[in-house]
Amino acid sequence: MNYFDFYGIPEAFQLNEGAVKKKFYELSKLYHPDFYANESEEKQQEILELSTLNNKAYQTLSSPAKRLEYILRLHELVSEGAKPQLPSDFLMEMMDINERIMEVDDATELGSITGEVLAIEGDMNEKLESLTADYATLDDTAKESRLNEIADIYFRQKYLLRIKESLDTFASRF
Repeated sequence: MNYFDFYGIPEAFQLNEGAVKKKFYELSKLYHPDFYANESEEKQQEILELSTLNNKAYQTLSSPAKRLEYILRLHELVSEGAKPQLPSDFLMEMMDINERIMEVDDATELGSITGEVLAIEGDMNEKLESLTADYATLDDTAKESRLNEIADIYFRQKYLLRIKESLDTFASRF
């Protein structure tokens, strides 16, 4: 079941965290297995599944990163093992940064590259924020277009994460 439907809220990247938490606690009380101890095995199993669904829904919807990935998965824009098509200019920029990381000689140079990567990450986060802010108010056609832009940033962020991990590895040298 779709977590947004389960919680009775519209699909959105930005949610009222308090309302999500409130719904979680409401459903936790409603589907607590202890309240169904005297019910049939079938009913107990159903409640256990609903309780598990509630926990998974809350873990996903209460985390902005997990929520973003979940929405992209709902729309089949992210799947296991899929290789995204990233723009060649982005890939070239990342390859350049990667090469510079491999050739870094001192902490100052590494700091400069780190600053550059953090600036790229900041720009991505800003763009993502602007793309997700009004998502819930868009019509279906606009949502589809917006989701593709959001997925592009999502995959760029994943790629950038590998660069940041390389930076962390090289930082331990100095």
